[in-house]
Amino acid sequence: MQTVHTIAELRQAVRAARAAGQTIGFVPTMGNLHDGHISLVERARAAGHFVVASIFVNPLQFDDASDLQRYPRTLAADQQRLSSAQCDLLFAPDVDEMYPQGQQAQSKVHVPVVSEGLCGGSRAGHFDGVATVVSKLFNQVQPDQAFFGQKDWQQVAVIRKLVQDLDMPIDIVAVPTARADDGLALSSRNGYLSDSERQQAPMLYRTLQQTAEQLQQGASLDASVQSASKALNAAGFNVDYVEIRRQQDLQSASENDGEIIILAAAFLGPARLIDNLPLSLNRPFE
Repeated sequence: MQTVHTIAELRQAVRAARAAGQTIGFVPTMGNLHDGHISLVERARAAGHFVVASIFVNPLQFDDASDLQRYPRTLAADQQRLSSAQCDLLFAPDVDEMYPQGQQAQSKVHVPVVSEGLCGGSRAGHFDGVATVVSKLFNQVQPDQAFFGQKDWQQVAVIRKLVQDLDMPIDIVAVPTARADDGLALSSRNGYLSDSERQQAPMLYRTLQQTAEQLQQGASLDASVQSASKALNAAGFNVDYVEIRRQQDLQSASENDGEIIILAAAFLGPARLIDNLPLSLNRPFE
């Protein structure tokens, strides 16, 4: 696997791959890689692409300077994992390479509607930062397909709308959430959990599963949300939100919607955990 740190080197490597008749599959990350990230690389590899991964801890999407500072940087270990997964090219720029005029002078990309509420409501400017850096990375790499995990469902929705609205010829592939054996969604932030918190953390996904069962048995959306929030707070979480939205556009779900998704974010110690559970409801509503 080749590692490059500049946009010029990246473009040269991608041009060479295209000249050799290869298509480009792209996996953007912030590093500190886990099995979920590697599953994206494997999907891109299985699709037959020349696989490009990026590692860039993007300051524009952090609303807390201390969170940005403590975010793990593990480039050497990440390079080993990507190489073992047969990634072809790693792009690992620094902040000056990505924002040569400075962050304040950087043009920003705002994706309306789907970026509002949920994590967008809790983290001011977060999805503007995501949309901006992904737009830059897409222009730099110019992939045929880009691969993202479904754990960040709202992020995927933002990127899909970004690509559609700006006429980018990129196919966005959403890959199912990778989980530990106990159900906890894999996340770089799981490393913030203490041993006892790590034992407690799977309660988040179990609560979503219980909420889905309640809905399938006829419980109302509002009652199910209230029950889930109460259960998580009682279990020691500090709930940021539990909401039920429509899958296709992330607008608030009604009792008549069939394709819905339960989304939750909650703090457990210093870690902010997110998860979701898509659900198809086939029950009559009165």
